[in-house]
Amino acid sequence: MRIGISCYSTFGGSGVVATEVGKALAARGHEVHLLSPTVPPRLLGFEDRIFFHEVTASPYPLFEAAPFSIALASKMADVAQHHNLEIMHAHYAIPHASAALLARMAVGDQLKVVTTLHGTDITVVGADPSYLPMVKLAIRASDGVTAVSEYLREETYRTFQVQRPIEVIPNFVEPPTTERPECRQWLAPEGAAVLTHISNFRPVKNVMDVMRVFERVRQQIPARLVMVGDGPDRVEAENYARAHGFADEVRFTGKQLDISSVLDCSDVFLLPSATESFGLAALEAMAHRVPVVATRVGGLPEVFRDGVDGFLCPLGDVEAMTQASLKLLKDPVLRAAFGESARTRALTTFAEGPIVDQYEALYRRVLGA
Repeated sequence: MRIGISCYSTFGGSGVVATEVGKALAARGHEVHLLSPTVPPRLLGFEDRIFFHEVTASPYPLFEAAPFSIALASKMADVAQHHNLEIMHAHYAIPHASAALLARMAVGDQLKVVTTLHGTDITVVGADPSYLPMVKLAIRASDGVTAVSEYLREETYRTFQVQRPIEVIPNFVEPPTTERPECRQWLAPEGAAVLTHISNFRPVKNVMDVMRVFERVRQQIPARLVMVGDGPDRVEAENYARAHGFADEVRFTGKQLDISSVLDCSDVFLLPSATESFGLAALEAMAHRVPVVATRVGGLPEVFRDGVDGFLCPLGDVEAMTQASLKLLKDPVLRAAFGESARTRALTTFAEGPIVDQYEALYRRVLGA
């Protein structure tokens, strides 16, 4: 098959998943064309059968802002026409799915549109009255629609009242290829625990709860905190660490491509989000044998099992997350058991092969229709 994949070039879930799906499809012999404003961080190296197309919106004096959605639709149509694409897979409802529908109008119905819903395109952006009609159109008019969790599928039905099938195809993770525990030699003193958080530092991630949990943990055991990512709440988190006297125990790394090395050095992964449609960062931690302490929200209960692979806590309950973290950190045998269970679940329930099989089967059904 000849497949176009459109996504944001982000370190977050939708950009990561879209790129990994594209790479997996190319490895299976399909021709894959990735469309994004910049090269996605996970698209590294030179690989056969995968092509990147940069989407740029040319400035024009009449426009207050360059119309990216129109530029994206135009690029989709151009790539589809010149490379005879059969499928345009849009990751995120707007502008990607709406642009794909425009491209289909431009080149003809032989181009099928598949839309994958990732989360905030439904729960935040899509629910905004300013965008709701266009998101609803994108869902209704796509040839196939998927959601990354049962939670997100139900939220989509509830918010948009659409009467069409939405298939749940979860995110996936590959087995870690390297292990570099030697980073603990410079990251933390001998015997100190390492807690990790990875996100885009937006308000929905509740980064300040991470800081408050760590503040309580460090009062009972030697510990270090690794904060991976960047975003609007980073400054507040850094200031909190300085004001409360533990800035030297926290490492703010900024955005990182080498997530594996960070997770290899971690003992507990903290995810106190207000909502998570899936929780790809948690799944990646699990693959590295890192138990997760997270809030019981959204799709997270679908990813890991409370009391088996980690602990789920009430939203905003800093004390519960602290006690869950300490329970794991003070008991190496329990932590190792949770870590092995988490890894097994990540690499079986969310293995790449069967999940990419589901995407291929969906493409074939759409083309057959």
